[in-house]
Amino acid sequence: MSANGLILYVHGARDPRWAEPFTRLRDRIAERSPALPVAVAFLEHMSPDLAQAAMDVAARGADRIRVVPMFFGRGGHLREDLPRQIEAARTRLPGIVLELTEAAGESDAVQEALAAFALDGLQDRSG
Repeated sequence: MSANGLILYVHGARDPRWAEPFTRLRDRIAERSPALPVAVAFLEHMSPDLAQAAMDVAARGADRIRVVPMFFGRGGHLREDLPRQIEAARTRLPGIVLELTEAAGESDAVQEALAAFALDGLQDRSG
């Protein structure tokens, strides 16, 4: 029987405070699914990188890991950097299945949530 894991793949920044929303999201997911190994992986500037995060999630029992790019769209990083990093992780973890989703911002559900967030409170400000 296969066990799932989850990686939130984010850009990274030199300022460690930048990662706080993503670690909160990781923690929220962990609260909802305590048995699911979940990690944040960084494209650059921060650690762990994707291969290390995948090794960490696999070490916690996952043999099928869903990688969710927490980007608004599929720009150069997702078209060029991410495929190289996925292949590097697959090389280091033979036998572990890495599944890649669309960029989070391309999801209809995420677009709906962002639209609701942007519009929140505007109806109360007529006039």
